[in-house]
Amino acid sequence: MSNQVTWVPFDLLEAFTVDVLMAIGVPPEDARVCADVLITADKRGIDSHGVGRLKTIYYDRIVKFGVQQPVTEFEVVKDKAATAVVDGHHGMGMVISRKCMTMAIEKARQYGLGMVVARNSTHYGFAAYYPLMATQADMIGLTGTNARPSMAPTFGVDNMLGTNPLVFAMPTDEKFAFTNDYATSIIQRGKIEQYAREGRDCPPGLIIDREGNTQTDSKQILEDLIRGAAALAPIGGLSEETGGHKGYGFATVVELLSAALQQGAFLKQLSGFDAGGQRMPYSLGHFFMAIDIAHFIELPAFRKTTGDILRALRASHKAPGADRIYTHGEKEYLAWIEREHKGAPINAELQKQLVAMRDEQHLTTHCFPFE
Repeated sequence: MSNQVTWVPFDLLEAFTVDVLMAIGVPPEDARVCADVLITADKRGIDSHGVGRLKTIYYDRIVKFGVQQPVTEFEVVKDKAATAVVDGHHGMGMVISRKCMTMAIEKARQYGLGMVVARNSTHYGFAAYYPLMATQADMIGLTGTNARPSMAPTFGVDNMLGTNPLVFAMPTDEKFAFTNDYATSIIQRGKIEQYAREGRDCPPGLIIDREGNTQTDSKQILEDLIRGAAALAPIGGLSEETGGHKGYGFATVVELLSAALQQGAFLKQLSGFDAGGQRMPYSLGHFFMAIDIAHFIELPAFRKTTGDILRALRASHKAPGADRIYTHGEKEYLAWIEREHKGAPINAELQKQLVAMRDEQHLTTHCFPFE
């Protein structure tokens, strides 16, 4: 990370994010939802999906490119018992997704399981936000989303699939939920964008060009991904011998559930460009599932067994040289403990972005500690 880092309090960042979004037309309540998703990512140490994406993924797509609607038209296309299909009409992905998971939780409370799928949505932030909503309702949560083409299928070099996370969260008897939140590619765009902001190269072996050669220049990779000249490797790597076909398979499952169930866009249709090279909405698809634990077993029993499993994993024998074993969701909890009173680390490039948005929208009441 750049040495030019300033720690900015979360309340300042959240208030600023709300004001920026409202200034570009997002209704106040929706702006607060979007800000909560972004700043919660920073609180959990997921800097690749926090306020660092406010300008490039949301602000620019509304103000600069006009491919995202600041006012979200949330249409329920079909609603039957434990399931629903919604159309987000290219509105704010976080608003669409929060409403979808709320619907899934309400359905699960009645039927034991609830599943809601969305089409014509946009980037919904860090994926675990929505399954964590389910854990707060004493449920198991699940979500997935397709994304801009960036990952090559096994034995291929075309960036066909998105980073396509498949994310679960489960309540435990510990202070943090079990949460697996990661892409089905080895690395994802947000991390590469973070490396580019910090002036760092990507590790070798994670991204290939059209000839199958590895790429490491972060800024060049971001340009090449848009042009189709680079592709991310799936979890497991570039061959079947290392298990790359497994990551490819999971990514395909997410693509199918994010498009086929709601007849949404898929693969290269999600590039954000039409056949003539003009920008267009990304039309992403998501799915959300909530499972009410109480329909299966008493909640305290589930929490204890889940906690016992995680504690047993952490207590198992460590590899030589390893400090400790973690379980999923633990590092994010520890990041929050570290950052609660420090705020988020804002490097020099991100400082410029925040100031640019503030000045463009004349938000003169906001002053940052790095100024």
